Amino acid sequence: MKTLSCGVLIFNPLGQLLLAHATGQRHWDVPKGGPDEGESPRAAALREVREETGIVLAADALEDLGCMAYRPRKDLHLFRTLLDTREFDIADCRCTSFFTHPVTGLPTPEVDRFRWVDMPEIPALAARSMTVVLRQLPGFEAMPEAAPGR
Repeated sequence: MKTLSCGVLIFNPLGQLLLAHATGQRHWDVPKGGPDEGESPRAAALREVREETGIVLAADALEDLGCMAYRPRKDLHLFRTLLDTREFDIADCRCTSFFTHPVTGLPTPEVDRFRWVDMPEIPALAARSMTVVLRQLPGFEAMPEAAPGR
């Protein structure tokens, strides 16, 4: 049985994509996560963005990109939106979703850093599975290949 992850591709007016660094991991990712019981993909994506970045988006501001294969046991339902950065500063991003750190036992934010990235930077920062999915979407076809070893 496959699980589902729901997320949002958040762009700024310069065409840059918001990526969040997964705490303790090498890769950067789009804000995303699994839906709660009975939660729609759109509602889950909005909640995950709010929890992982502090950004509150309007449901009607999301363009539904659909559901696609992501990993062998996980599908990904993505949405896209444009964020008016005149009203939002990336320095204000805050993750309010925590996990228990396996070494310290302390509550640790799921995401610890945020950045706007240009299309050519994505393969070097994001996991290969995310890069593969993004390449299937309009506007991402020209994204360069990741460096060897990624």
